[in-house]
Amino acid sequence: MTERKNLEFSYEDRGVYSFMDLETYDSIELDPDILEDAVNFLVPNTEYEILFVDGNPVQLVLPSTVELKVIESPEGIRGDTASNVQKPALLETKLTIQVPLFIKEGEVIKVNTSDKSYSGRS
Repeated sequence: MTERKNLEFSYEDRGVYSFMDLETYDSIELDPDILEDAVNFLVPNTEYEILFVDGNPVQLVLPSTVELKVIESPEGIRGDTASNVQKPALLETKLTIQVPLFIKEGEVIKVNTSDKSYSGRS
């Protein structure tokens, strides 16, 4: 039997990712091999859809974009007016992506989950 449930990501501890079922308050632990690249987009206290087959979690289904906070990004270089110039930004999930020069630390941005690209401001 195939079932989809929305579970809230709680925390990661030593490579095990804990989720909570908000209806039953059951805690479910997922290994990184099930989550794959989705670990780059997991934010605590956020709900994610998880696919279960015969009661076992098999896949986390990401939305097309997620909102993540920029925790580190160098200042843009003054006078750099070439179009589409980008700089690296470290996000709250430890993922680093390229963002436009005007993005600053502390901003929340949208990130495309299919290719890990900047998708706009929140």
